[in-house]
Amino acid sequence: MKAFRINRYSKTDTLELVEVPASKINEHEVLVEIYAASINQLDAKLKHGDFKLLLPYKMPLTLGHDVAGVIVQVGSKVKNFQVGDEIYARLPDFSIGGFAEYVAIDENDIALKPTNMTMEEAASIPLVGLTAWQALVEIAQIKKGQKVFIQAGSGGVGTIAIQLAKYLGATVATTASKKSFDQLSALGADLLIDYKTEKFEEILSDYDVVLHSQDTKTLEKCFGILKPGGKIISISGPPTVDFAQHLGLAWYMKLIISLLSRGIEKKANKLKIDYTFLFMRANGQQLAEITKLIEANQLKAVIDQIFPFEKTNDALTYVESGRAKGKVVVTRSLKD
Repeated sequence: MKAFRINRYSKTDTLELVEVPASKINEHEVLVEIYAASINQLDAKLKHGDFKLLLPYKMPLTLGHDVAGVIVQVGSKVKNFQVGDEIYARLPDFSIGGFAEYVAIDENDIALKPTNMTMEEAASIPLVGLTAWQALVEIAQIKKGQKVFIQAGSGGVGTIAIQLAKYLGATVATTASKKSFDQLSALGADLLIDYKTEKFEEILSDYDVVLHSQDTKTLEKCFGILKPGGKIISISGPPTVDFAQHLGLAWYMKLIISLLSRGIEKKANKLKIDYTFLFMRANGQQLAEITKLIEANQLKAVIDQIFPFEKTNDALTYVESGRAKGKVVVTRSLKD
């Protein structure tokens, strides 16, 4: 099969399109013919080597975390899926490989594709959808009437998180450029802050939850807008010792992470703020819950551009540029 691979960590090398052996499945896995895959900042960061200490992948490596496609083979102990099912998934860490024609996936990590979405739309959802779900439902446990600040509302995570927070009954503030305001208002954002001309820390106060996706300087400002007992869920760091322990990292990595997060955790404790670092994980059951919301028209995909599979390098470059508003998808088929 064809796959886009890297042979080393690099910020300048492009992905190489090569022929590789077809994926083999174990008894709990399904083999999926990939129709579409989305590009995430995580793919770029892995390519650059930003996570090589946390996620030590072996080379060569096929990138790609989000896929939508059709099951063409099932393992002997697969219970809930069959050949011909249309599915989508966030591929789990150390089992990625979405920039290819086929991929093997454990059945616990997949869900049936929403019936009201194309393959391209479905492929745009899993990573950002699960990130929003795990942040707002699992960790923050958003309740009706709470106030939530979602940074970078026009990004892949932001566009889904705004919709999910509104579904949960929250009042939502977000940052973006003015040209994105109409779109974000349509998604449900209540308060729109132009990050180019306005300072969110001077506008917002008494918020319950912050979904942080920017730099540490911005994170520091978030403490001032939260009420005591408020929560910050960060998807950009710094990571915490709890996260290091969950990954089972070596002692020296735990020490490094402890030093990196000490200032933030000390400040959080002083202000009675709950700080959590989220490195989202694959979860087919949660994805099935997201499917229900999509089919009930509570969530919709926000796609910036669709590239043909052969142009995967161009798609990755576009995501790296930071210009994308919503998700970027590569497709092998537009049959839908």
